[in-house]
Amino acid sequence: MKSSKKGTVDHGRRQLIGAAGGGLVAAMAGGAAASFVGPARAENVQTLRWGIVGTGMIARSMARVMGAAPSATLAAVSSRRLESAQAFAKTHGAGRAFDSWEDMCAWEGVDAIYVATPTSVRETICVAAANSRKHVLGEKPFASLPSLQRITLACRTNGVGFMDGTHFVHHPRTPHIRETVMEKLGWPWSLDSAFQFNLPDRGNIRFNQDLEPLGGIGDTGWYNMRAAVEYLAPDARIASLESYLRRDDKTGAAISGSGVIRFDDGSTTTWNCGMDSGAVIGNMRLTGTEGVVSLENFVSHDQDGSATYELRGGRGSPETITVPSSLPAAALMFEDFAAMVLDEEWRERSIQASERTQAWLDAIWNSALENEA
Repeated sequence: MKSSKKGTVDHGRRQLIGAAGGGLVAAMAGGAAASFVGPARAENVQTLRWGIVGTGMIARSMARVMGAAPSATLAAVSSRRLESAQAFAKTHGAGRAFDSWEDMCAWEGVDAIYVATPTSVRETICVAAANSRKHVLGEKPFASLPSLQRITLACRTNGVGFMDGTHFVHHPRTPHIRETVMEKLGWPWSLDSAFQFNLPDRGNIRFNQDLEPLGGIGDTGWYNMRAAVEYLAPDARIASLESYLRRDDKTGAAISGSGVIRFDDGSTTTWNCGMDSGAVIGNMRLTGTEGVVSLENFVSHDQDGSATYELRGGRGSPETITVPSSLPAAALMFEDFAAMVLDEEWRERSIQASERTQAWLDAIWNSALENEA
């Protein structure tokens, strides 16, 4: 049997993000650029007062996360029903409850808006929040790249920050792996990822095509595409692709998808996603000319905040590397957000990473529809 060496990355969060600060930058389906994990957080970062639009499961989860993020405080919540907003505010310690997201966006007591609504209404609220000069954190995916670009245009025009709600990119494991790619893997020519879970409840909005038009492919395939944005070459453009989907036989919602993308530099990404898997899977493998990185769970981390990956090179034994973190990735997202809004360059990287991810998601979705037809 091969032995496994245990290693621990003993850097602090600022050192890790700082070292990756000059990393990838991305623009839509190609071009220069990629990740929005930026430089070390500035010392003058101030606590942002947040307003949440929506009171569903993800909103409740992120309200709890804000309590662990030093640079975030929950100031307000809005819901179509005032009773729901008031109950949410009481549970999570928000100062104000609104039955109108328009009124909450106009209120001077919030600095940033987290839009935790179904995809179909996200653009309207994000654009309005930006036009109210509030920073915007939008859940993902978005309805389409043009829809996302209308949001990001409003943010650029009003000089406010934008970020999508992807957590794993904020864990220090992500910039650390990118350092490893540059130092030990050589050219990364293949990325294989799978993100699958089981969701049997057809009452969930993911089965409602009016609310979530991309179904399970939007919900899970976003992570496959974001992994490719984070870890493959920053200037790679799509050369060709093939995608396939399966639909739920009762609701017609897309519940799973598979495919391959070939980029113009010769690299590829193969992906599988879905919400009808017999087990929760979040595997990723990044292959370079000099080594291979493997992750058992690329979208999350252990309960203590740490995250691991395995590095193989040549004929040597695999090395399991643990990257610690004092905060969970979701809390680090709010910390990075507070730093990002003060840094114009970082704000642009954030937008570009979101747009590139959505562009690739649109591409695999359109290919799947063509093959379905």
